[in-house]
Amino acid sequence: MAPSFKDRIAIVTGGSRGIGKAIAFELAKGGATVVVNYINSAKAAEDVVNQIESEGGSAMAVQADVADFDQASNLVKDTAEKYGKVDILVNNAGITRDKLIMMMSEDDFDVVQATNLKGTFNCSKAAVKLMIRKRYGRIINITSVSGQIGNAGQTNYSASKAGQIGFTKALAREIAARKVTVNAVAAGYVETEIWDSVPEEARENFLGMIPLGRKGTPEDIAHAVAFLASDEASYITGQVLAVDGGMAMA
Repeated sequence: MAPSFKDRIAIVTGGSRGIGKAIAFELAKGGATVVVNYINSAKAAEDVVNQIESEGGSAMAVQADVADFDQASNLVKDTAEKYGKVDILVNNAGITRDKLIMMMSEDDFDVVQATNLKGTFNCSKAAVKLMIRKRYGRIINITSVSGQIGNAGQTNYSASKAGQIGFTKALAREIAARKVTVNAVAAGYVETEIWDSVPEEARENFLGMIPLGRKGTPEDIAHAVAFLASDEASYITGQVLAVDGGMAMA
């Protein structure tokens, strides 16, 4: 039985495509009203909203750069002003600038941290204020297998994703007494635009590292997020759920 999100208000950052899009659809399917955040892809975000509404759901698209503290804060504040609360925050927005460290510029490093890690802080800080007041909330951070085992050419990305894991565990401890849970989903290699840009030979190498023998789908990640966002997961916090086909087994 699919989780119910009736009367829940959810924000999905980076929700216009890929994993974020699948998460938005999954939460809306369960009855949540979904705020689809985007930074540049206005048409793609509106397409997600239109599809959700065509299937009887409720959604709206909101532009905000989560790397900017004020924009991220306003994203959460404006959602709460419109709907009265924020129940679920999915910190999914992320970027890559893959290069070997000898070729990586300071800007390549900084902009990845700003979106992936500081964006998680920016949105969570704003949402936590609302959630602890209501004594209910679900924060789910989309991290990566790269943050668990590292990946050559991704020192910036791996650092940001490892940082999200530490952030998840620390915040979970801070706010557990207020009935707000914080968890992370560590995505493996998933069929997205990023995967499409990987050379064929490298794809074969990556697939060889996955015990289940296939790349993931955005829906694989969305199903895990929906579980962690549900009432059924109320006794789970501070955890990192690996959805990676077995890549990062301890």
